[in-house]
Amino acid sequence: MELELKNKNVLVTGSNRGTGQVIAESFVREGARVFFHRPETFDRTNSTKGNLIWGDITTDDGADQVFQQVREKVSHLDILVNNYGKASQGKWQSLSIRDWIDIYEINTLSIVRMVQRFSTEMPVGSRIINLGTIGSTRPNNIMPHYYSAKGALATLTVSLAKELGPRGINVNLVSPGLIKTAEVEAQYLRRAKESGWGEDFSTAEAKIAETFFPNPLNRIATREEVADVVLFLASARASFVNGQNIRVDGGAVDVV
Repeated sequence: MELELKNKNVLVTGSNRGTGQVIAESFVREGARVFFHRPETFDRTNSTKGNLIWGDITTDDGADQVFQQVREKVSHLDILVNNYGKASQGKWQSLSIRDWIDIYEINTLSIVRMVQRFSTEMPVGSRIINLGTIGSTRPNNIMPHYYSAKGALATLTVSLAKELGPRGINVNLVSPGLIKTAEVEAQYLRRAKESGWGEDFSTAEAKIAETFFPNPLNRIATREEVADVVLFLASARASFVNGQNIRVDGGAVDVV
């Protein structure tokens, strides 16, 4: 399937590691011109990636910095992937108001800042793809500040799709469940060993999924599987998909 992503200008926020890095590298393989973003400064002399930019997009100054770095190279973005985000632990009675504000800045307002700066110059056929979580549909009693922020991101996505749709810009949300990042693999493998489920992740994965993330496929998503959905939504093949929340969860959330 030809995705028609060659020579597209793409920014993936939070793409210095984890799922964001895999998403950005997937765009590179399709021939896109990709900006890899990280929130903190870095040593460019030791970098192997081409278009590396940085800035703390939880602040206006940092968002301006990211915008200026992109504009030094290209006149506009065709695809904006708002991947940057962060979860943090906490319960209702232990979280401070500052905790709530901080997590909202990271997971919601950072996206608002990127959209406000880049969307005005995005041409017809452009795409904005936000990365959420199935927790916005199925929140838990723990981490209420995180799930609330991601829930706001879900409603933000629908509102933005209505705002930008008449300009020919599609906006969608990708909501993964548990993703097999290095951190997740290490965390759950440790629990698996303690429970006697196996000494390597592949052996223990079915039991891990059954216990901590039950879903009909009885496994955990890879970063590549999430990236594939993002690339499809960014492609010419998804031209009539707009304002949707696409869950990548193996069927864990059984809501039609």
